[in-house]
Amino acid sequence: MTIAHILESMRPQQWLKNFFIFAPLIFSQNVTNPDLFKKSLLAFAVFCLLSGALYILNDLKDMAEDKLHPLKSQRPIAADKLKRSHAVIAFVVVSLISFLLCLLLNLNFFYIALFYYVLQVAYSFRLKHVVILDVFIVAAGFFIRVIAGGLAIEVYISPWLLICTALLALFLAMSKRRHEIILLEQDAENHRPILKEYSPYLLDQMIAVVTASIVVAYCLYTISEETVTKFGTTKLIFTVPFVLYGIFRYLYLIHQKSEGGTPEVLILKDKPLLLDIFFWIVSASVIIYFKW
Repeated sequence: MTIAHILESMRPQQWLKNFFIFAPLIFSQNVTNPDLFKKSLLAFAVFCLLSGALYILNDLKDMAEDKLHPLKSQRPIAADKLKRSHAVIAFVVVSLISFLLCLLLNLNFFYIALFYYVLQVAYSFRLKHVVILDVFIVAAGFFIRVIAGGLAIEVYISPWLLICTALLALFLAMSKRRHEIILLEQDAENHRPILKEYSPYLLDQMIAVVTASIVVAYCLYTISEETVTKFGTTKLIFTVPFVLYGIFRYLYLIHQKSEGGTPEVLILKDKPLLLDIFFWIVSASVIIYFKW
């Protein structure tokens, strides 16, 4: 079952993050363009493979710490279900395939994918131990995905879209750190040494700043001259309530349900949050594409 364990180590449940690659396609009003849609789909596949290879590397690097974690200890490498030698081979092969596929798009996409790869390797070996910078690196992964999506189809990316993505990614990264501290309690430092530099109170303060910034940035985006001119409507502001509800629902899950450790899983299993995202996508699409 080595293949199955390799696939499990690539964490397909977390590939949901790679849907950020489609943001430039959607907001450039090119969803109905078959050629650009295929390029975005290829870019999505590349980042699924690329991030999967990096997850294998991370599990190899953190195997000792993962064995102490109540959930991560069940991962194939930490649980000794997947041999280290097989994991190393899988990491190398999947990485090579990913970069070869990058070249099917364009060089700029290859460069941003390479930058993402190098940054994540640096995070695994050093930057994850630098307080505050660690959450910025995690958030940068989402930010880079949006840029990669734009480069894949060679369209202009609004600075507002990048700002909103960066802030949302910081919110998710800080929420994940908070969840780890609450879940692991006294063992938090043994699992992830950087957690000794944080406390729930500090993270709550940081999350509060980022949360307010997300709402303000998104509101400004919906009424900015660039947005109104591009989409030919001022009604995108009507999607703000969905953003507010989504933020408040996530905060509720963090504080009242002690969730937030795996955002991609949380989004899929929490029906109110999933419905909110669905309604936001539908309302934004109707406004953007049908000039409602």
